[in-house]
Amino acid sequence: MTSKDIAQARAAAAALLKKARIPITRDELESMEIADLGLGDIRRIGLEVIVYENNDRYCAKELVLLPRQICPEHRHPSVSGRMGKKETFRCRYGEVYLYVAGERAQKPMARVPRKYKSYLTVGHEIVLRPGDQYTLPPNSLHWFQAGDKGAVVSEFSSTSTDANDLFSDPRIRRVGN
Repeated sequence: MTSKDIAQARAAAAALLKKARIPITRDELESMEIADLGLGDIRRIGLEVIVYENNDRYCAKELVLLPRQICPEHRHPSVSGRMGKKETFRCRYGEVYLYVAGERAQKPMARVPRKYKSYLTVGHEIVLRPGDQYTLPPNSLHWFQAGDKGAVVSEFSSTSTDANDLFSDPRIRRVGN
């Protein structure tokens, strides 16, 4: 990812946070992770993340998704004998199409580029709009996509160990800037 790509993604994420009326500090904006997950396709795959707090008991983040951007399928396994991350997503702006295990949606809202479809195996759809929330148990496969306007999602969870996330797509590397 080029520095121009990073700057554009950061500016687009800041604009979405402003639309969601979520104030952030300059330090939070500058430390925002622009996660292309090693795929170099930030407009379609990845997310922008602000971590407010991550300690040995809990974690709070803002997840920003550009229009139709996908956070690819992954799970949060046990780490060093500690149960995997349990997380609650609360939609603050836009729409989010969250996919988990269960009966597959007949007409899913997500629009997935062909080259990523084979790595998205769970298909039970949960649509989150502002004020809606959903809690995922530890080690649950899930993925999500923003709607046409993009989305802002607050995440509240147990301790986050992002480097240990297991992605279905073997090409993904959990690296940030």
